[in-house]
Amino acid sequence: MQWFERSRAEVIDLLLQHEISPTTQRIEIATALLSYAQHISAEEILNKVNHSKTKVSKATIYNTLGLFVRKGLVRELLVDAEKVVYDSNTTFHHHFYNVDTGELTDIIADDVPLNAMPYLPNGTYVESVEVIVRLRNHATTH
Repeated sequence: MQWFERSRAEVIDLLLQHEISPTTQRIEIATALLSYAQHISAEEILNKVNHSKTKVSKATIYNTLGLFVRKGLVRELLVDAEKVVYDSNTTFHHHFYNVDTGELTDIIADDVPLNAMPYLPNGTYVESVEVIVRLRNHATTH
């Protein structure tokens, strides 16, 4: 994973660059999500934000995350039927998802060669391709 750290001022600048009004609640949510490269669920963001002096409802978290995704500030990843996480790294890359541990790890895009695409239905184009490689741990025996 590409590691970086962002200050609160840099997070506010990112909101402005993506044409998102930096309200107090959005700044808190963006700071919890964008301070460093991570994969994080809405519940984890809710817990982080509500440990600060600003309190935010679950509905506000989900609405704000939806806005961030629509504006291209973060990526939304559906890693299984019950788990959605938000990726603060919006560069083109793929993921390993360990089903046993829930860990999500970046894969450099060039490490997953995509040599061809299937024929697309008329009137469509490829917006993106995201590969999630699901892993399981080997059973250990003693």
